[in-house]
Amino acid sequence: MSPIPGLNRVGLLGGGVIGGGWAARFLLNGVDVVLFDPDPEAPRKVGEVIDNARRAFAKMTMAPLPKEGELRIVTTPQEAVVGVDFIQESAPERLELKRSILTRASAAADPSVVFASSTSGLLPTQIQQGMDHPERLVVGHPFNPVYLLPLVEICGGEATSDAAKARAVDVYTAIGMRPLVLGKEIDGFVADRLLEALWREALWLLNDGVATAEQIDDAIRFGAGLRWSFMGTFLVYRIAGGEAGMRHFMNQFGPTLQWPWTKLTDVPELTDELLDRIVAQSDEQARDAGFRELEVLRDDCLVAVIQGLRSVGYGAGEVLAGYEKALFARAHVPSDEPDHSMPLLTHETRIPADWVDYNGHTNDSRYAQLSCDAADAFLRRIGMDAEYLRGGHSYFTVESHLSYIAQSGAGDAVYVTSQVLGHDSKRIHLFNRMHRADDDALIATGEHMYLHVDTTTNRTVPAQQHILDRIAAIAGPHAELDRPVQAGRYVGAPRTAE
Repeated sequence: MSPIPGLNRVGLLGGGVIGGGWAARFLLNGVDVVLFDPDPEAPRKVGEVIDNARRAFAKMTMAPLPKEGELRIVTTPQEAVVGVDFIQESAPERLELKRSILTRASAAADPSVVFASSTSGLLPTQIQQGMDHPERLVVGHPFNPVYLLPLVEICGGEATSDAAKARAVDVYTAIGMRPLVLGKEIDGFVADRLLEALWREALWLLNDGVATAEQIDDAIRFGAGLRWSFMGTFLVYRIAGGEAGMRHFMNQFGPTLQWPWTKLTDVPELTDELLDRIVAQSDEQARDAGFRELEVLRDDCLVAVIQGLRSVGYGAGEVLAGYEKALFARAHVPSDEPDHSMPLLTHETRIPADWVDYNGHTNDSRYAQLSCDAADAFLRRIGMDAEYLRGGHSYFTVESHLSYIAQSGAGDAVYVTSQVLGHDSKRIHLFNRMHRADDDALIATGEHMYLHVDTTTNRTVPAQQHILDRIAAIAGPHAELDRPVQAGRYVGAPRTAE
C-alpha cells in the first residue's frame, strides 16, 4: 500500500528517458508502476534509470523513503491503465502516435482517472482529440532527470476540466515536484520557449565560429546559470537595478533590446558541415565519458546544488525541504507492537558506493549517519511525528559516542537495532548496534543522549505524556537486557568485544 493516499498505482505509457524517469520517481515514492513500452530493451533501460535514481535519492535526502513500489512491464497500452490511479504518457513526440496510444488507453481506463502527457511542445487540445473523456487530459511536462528536477508544467486543452488540472497538481506535489500551472495553452509552454531562445543563440555562436560548444556551456555554468538555479531571470534583473529596483534596470538596459545582438527569429541551416562540427565539439567536451557516466555526474551536481539551496530554504531547496517534511510525516511506523524483550530493529539499508573512503571501507562519518537514522526511526515510533514537531516539541541530541568494531563496504546490507538504556521526563539514553546483514557481525555502535525541548524557546521541558508512556513501554523490558559492553566508554578505554 502506497504511503500517498489515493495514489497506489500509476500507469506509464512509454519507458524512454522521460518515461523511465517517471517510473523511478513514482517507485521511490512507494507507488507501484505498470509500464507499457514496445521496446524489448525497455526492462534494461528503465532498470538502469531506476538504479541511477536510487543512488541520487540516497545522496539527496536523509528523509525516510517509503518501501519502493513494484514495477511491472506490459505489452499493450490497455494493460498499463487498468486499475491505476493516474496515467502519465511519455511516448515519442509524434502527434499521431500519441493520439493512437491515448485513444486505446482511454477506452480501457476508468473514466475518472486523469491522463497527463509529458509532451514538451504539442498542444493538449491536439493530443486529446479522439480520447474517451478528453476532459481528463492535461499536459504534465517534466524536465530531465525527472526523478531529481522538481519542475513540471501543467497545461490544459480546450476540453480539459479544472478538476483534472487540480488532480495533477496533487499527484505531482505528493511525489516532491513543483507544479507550474499555465493559464493559457501555448506551443512549447514556458520553460522550453525560454530554452529554445537560448539554444538558437548558441547555434548561431557556434555556427559563426564565435565560440565552441564548451565555451558556450562555460558561459552559462560559470555565470548566469548559477543565478538562474535559484532566482530565475526577473528577480536577478531586479537586483541588478540596485536600490531603485526593476524600473531603473529597465530604463538603463531596456534600450539595448533594440540593438541587433540576437538572431532569435532565425536559425542557422543545419548543414552536414555544421552538424559534424557540433558533434565533434560535443565529443571533445565529453572527454570520453560514457552516457551513464555523464548521467551520474549530472545527478551528483544537481544533488549538490539542490542541497545547497535547501540550506537557505530557497528555490529548488525549498521544494526539497517541503518534500522531506512530507516524507517524515508519511514515514512508516509499524502498527504491530514489537517484542520489547530485545533491542528494536530500527533501520535497514545498503552502503552506497559514495560512502566508501580511500581505504575501500565505509567512512567513519557514515556510521554516525546510520546511528542517527535509526534514532530518528525510534523517535517516530514513540510518537515524535510531524504534528508533534509542529506543536513546538522535539528531541535534540546533546551527546554521542561511536565505537568502530568491524568494516563494511559498498553494497553491504546493514541493519541497526536500538536499546533504551535510561530515560526520564526530559531525557532518553539510547544505544544503537550496527550490523552487517550477511553474517550479523557487529560493525559499530552509537550511544546517544537526547533532551526534550520546546523548539520555540530552545529550553528543555518534559515530554508529553503519550510520548513518555511509549518510552516506558520499551524501556521497562530493555532494562532487563544485558548492558552493552561499549556503553559508557570513553576515548582510549580498553576495547572489549561484545
